Amino acid sequence: MNFFAQQERARAHTKRMLVLFVLAVACIVAALDFVLFLAFGSSGHGVHPGIGAVMFWNSVLVIGIIGACSMYKITALRGGGGVVARQLGATFVEPTTTDFAHKRLRNVVEEIAIASGVPVPEVYVLEGESAINAFAAGYTPADAAVTVTQGCLDKLNREELQGVIAHEFSHVLNGDMRLNIRLMGVLFGILVIGIIGRKIAANSGRSRDSGYAVLIGIAILAIGYIGVFFGRLIKAGISRQREYLADASAVQFTRQTTGIAGALKKIGGLADGSKLASGETEEVAHMLFGDGVGYSALFATHPPLHLRIKAIDPAFDPVELDAIAKAWSNPVPVGESDGAQVSISGFAPAPIASALATAAPVAPAAEAVLPQADAQIALSAQKVVKQVAHPGNDDYQTAGAIHGTISDKLRALAYMGTRCQQVVFALAVDTDATMRGKQLALLEKRYDANVRKGVEEILVDTDTLHPMQRLPLAQLAFPALRRQPRPQLQTFLVALNELIQADGEVHLEEYCLAKLVGVQVMDALDPSKARPTGSTKLTTCASEVADAISIVAEYGSDSEADAERAYLVGMNEVLPDDIAPYLQREEWIVALDRALPLLDALAPAGKELLVRGFTAAIGADGKVSVTEAELLRTICAALHCPLPPQLDRAA
Repeated sequence: MNFFAQQERARAHTKRMLVLFVLAVACIVAALDFVLFLAFGSSGHGVHPGIGAVMFWNSVLVIGIIGACSMYKITALRGGGGVVARQLGATFVEPTTTDFAHKRLRNVVEEIAIASGVPVPEVYVLEGESAINAFAAGYTPADAAVTVTQGCLDKLNREELQGVIAHEFSHVLNGDMRLNIRLMGVLFGILVIGIIGRKIAANSGRSRDSGYAVLIGIAILAIGYIGVFFGRLIKAGISRQREYLADASAVQFTRQTTGIAGALKKIGGLADGSKLASGETEEVAHMLFGDGVGYSALFATHPPLHLRIKAIDPAFDPVELDAIAKAWSNPVPVGESDGAQVSISGFAPAPIASALATAAPVAPAAEAVLPQADAQIALSAQKVVKQVAHPGNDDYQTAGAIHGTISDKLRALAYMGTRCQQVVFALAVDTDATMRGKQLALLEKRYDANVRKGVEEILVDTDTLHPMQRLPLAQLAFPALRRQPRPQLQTFLVALNELIQADGEVHLEEYCLAKLVGVQVMDALDPSKARPTGSTKLTTCASEVADAISIVAEYGSDSEADAERAYLVGMNEVLPDDIAPYLQREEWIVALDRALPLLDALAPAGKELLVRGFTAAIGADGKVSVTEAELLRTICAALHCPLPPQLDRAA
């Protein structure tokens, strides 16, 4: 599965949604005009002369109401995925939680976020829902929120929970969330006519004319169901195939089928299934992991459950569902001694509990996964392109090693709203004693002595971090960062840039940190304005392509001649027929900062070629250092093409 092809698919779905939306509005307007014509169009002498004007202004009014209501809903959701979760009554899971089930959930989410190369999303739980379900919402990974039901925590083991979360991260990575949240706004607009009709019918008085008003209200309500029909049809048409793709992505990520297949089988075998008890699930039905409403086959937002399971596990026998139901009817207590494999919610079926009790630990050994800090590897441009937004099991193992070897102290500080900024500042502070003192003085001047002291305390731990742990630590701090008030975040970004420019020379590691954090913070501040995909063609920004690839080539080479050769290799992947002469970019930060926003507006096919070009240029000499790989990951993140922490080597 190719990330860039899926981005094109998401754009095609958006166009399809808009066409169906226009068709739905046209049908609603035509039906209301027809009702007006029947009610007021005839007079004693034939057609009423003023009915045409009435129908025209009615059409304008209805279109205005639908458009205004859609815009209102979209505007209300501008705050990102957390807004959707809170509207459904979900509870935010604090990073510092001591609840075992919540902590297990956060660990899984954090490891998958690190493996995917995206910020850690907010995590929520629908505590009153015993069904197994989940959804991801937001405009971009920087404002995403992952929500699971209490049933997921109570009934899924760690492997199954990982499969569900990996499924949801597929929606996060492939642009499905943005389409989903826009779909919520569009559907609200076309459903509002039915709401108005219901209000008119319910609130009409008992006067002589009230019966007429009730009939008008009922007629408008009936017409409103045109909107319901089209709304469900749009959701069904857009959602079904994406669920197959997300299931396949979860299998690719976890490299095993038992997790997500086990979760789907429990949905089919247990009485609660995936149907949510809340009556407010209609507008988020297309986002859910499983069918949360109980639609008929025509309007189903998800493929039939047995087909989803068969696609993952061809040997599936429906008899397994009966066995799961029977096993669950004889629960035994489960304790925290079973570790991250089980929920502490109370019970698990005896066969599952006994199997989990003997399961081997799943945490990978850090020494076996993380390369040496000074390691150099060869990269394959084709393999790296395939990794964009599609991490594999080895990436999950690497993420587990990174997550597990960051000290508890650093993780706790990264989670704290009062210390998360200090953690990022510590990552930006130089190792040279003189420069470190100058940077700490700048912090004290901009903030106060307490902030300086806090950063100095953190430096003891950040100084010993592996290079591959630095950006993931910033990812762990991101949920707390994004919850800071806008003025504080703006001051934070200014202070961060002051730190890295304190010596008049920006090192590569410093630039990567500041760029990654800056892009993600800006996306989180205005998520609806972020544009993960665009329509710009490569030929219209050829100079920016040349700037970016020349900078990457320079940092991957030992001499100017090697840099020129690497530049030509990279440009040959992107614009083979329009290669500008190689020039060293003295002001490389200015050039790269100018180029990246324009390159971020490229169409998906152009971004794919660009990632190939970057990889080919940085690896033209046959060796890529950990720091150079971090530069590649940072640039790709600025282009909204997330890469996992460990890039696939060339054969």
